[in-house]
Amino acid sequence: MIPMTLPEIAAVVGGTVHDDPGVTVTGAAFLDSRTVEPGGLFVALPGENADGHDYAATAVAGGAAAVLAQRPVGVPAVVASDAALALATLARHVAGRLDGTRVVGLTGSQGKTGTKDLLAQVLATAGPTVATLGSFNNELGMPLTVLRATPETRFLVLEMGARGVGHIRDLCAVARPDVALVLNVGKAHIGEFGSQDAIAQAKGELVEALGVDGVAVLNADDPLVSAMASRTDARVSTYGEAVAADVRIAGLHLDGTGRPAFSLVARDGSAEVTMQLLGEHQASNAAAAAAVALALGLDLDRVAAALSSAGNASRWRMETHERADGVLVVNDAYNANPDSMRAALKTLAALGRGRGARTIAVLGEMRELGASSREEHDAVGRLAVRLDIAQLVVVGEGARPVHLGACLEGSWAEESVFVPDADAATVWLREHVRPGDVVLVKASRAAALERVAAALLEEDNGR
Repeated sequence: MIPMTLPEIAAVVGGTVHDDPGVTVTGAAFLDSRTVEPGGLFVALPGENADGHDYAATAVAGGAAAVLAQRPVGVPAVVASDAALALATLARHVAGRLDGTRVVGLTGSQGKTGTKDLLAQVLATAGPTVATLGSFNNELGMPLTVLRATPETRFLVLEMGARGVGHIRDLCAVARPDVALVLNVGKAHIGEFGSQDAIAQAKGELVEALGVDGVAVLNADDPLVSAMASRTDARVSTYGEAVAADVRIAGLHLDGTGRPAFSLVARDGSAEVTMQLLGEHQASNAAAAAAVALALGLDLDRVAAALSSAGNASRWRMETHERADGVLVVNDAYNANPDSMRAALKTLAALGRGRGARTIAVLGEMRELGASSREEHDAVGRLAVRLDIAQLVVVGEGARPVHLGACLEGSWAEESVFVPDADAATVWLREHVRPGDVVLVKASRAAALERVAAALLEEDNGR
């Protein structure tokens, strides 16, 4: 964060200083008193289960410089009527002082975090880069990311999520993007938005925030995204497998380990990319990151080399761990929607073919699909059969249509089993997993199936 005294912060947010006006905040802002940012600003928010004000003294004792609060807390603080609003106001002020920093905003129904991680690793080869941690992409997480930037930051990469129309517009008011990347308009959160058109309306707010000197990077393979070109006066760059894309994926294939390799074709030439990440969907994420990096002036060869060496920076997203007995566990339990579920199953099938191994898919519910939930879950079960996944383990009542779909598609005997919860899934796997199997674990975050993956790996540790 740009160093600021408490009186300076108070003036920006319309608050008052308590206990020690001589304190200067030099570190980042943070919300969790258990993970203190040295010299940082602890933001005390009241919550349903805990009140951050109760932990203010602990945060300062742990190394924080001060607190942003809604009432005096007995330690150096700036007190404002609404700490969350004050956080956004402070972030907007800091963003306005980052004269040498190029701001990238990105959104989409799926792939945001993976693409953000790839882009951050590419841009870091050209200068100091700050990017969203994990999926901290809402009205609290994005300001926290902005406040991690310093005058030395060359690139600020901001993942932006939305739960409704107007949310991304509000985030862009905190930090206006120089480059806006829209990945796709899928069915994730359709239960909240009501339709894909409504999702497109919300996602397109990102390109509307661009100035005329900005760049909109749009997915040429998604018609709802491509149509967003009409919503901005900024320059438009496209990416994808479409022949007309400005940054094009050519010759995409998966190697025997399920990793994508392809040519990245741009206006000024082409370069080969062989990724370290799993799944053919990573190629689209890589092309999106490449299009942004090229728009920011990076060289194509540098971009391709960085994409080829980029690793998995966020947990529980196609994480692979191999046990001593050859069992490969693919932990993709952070989130799930119809598109990401299809991509994960295709990757599992490719891994099985490449290793000559039996494949097991442990699948839980995909949340927030609204009226299409049963149909989408049914389609996942049918796809698993068509991909010749050897064993399907369906977890939880919300996911039961996956099991029913597999059975209707032609699953026989015990190729698909239904279990009520993660504990039952763990018991089943302990009894049936054999050396050399490939096991995919995937569901929406609320299903907490990462516990199943962890249990499989603990089995290895206990041998």
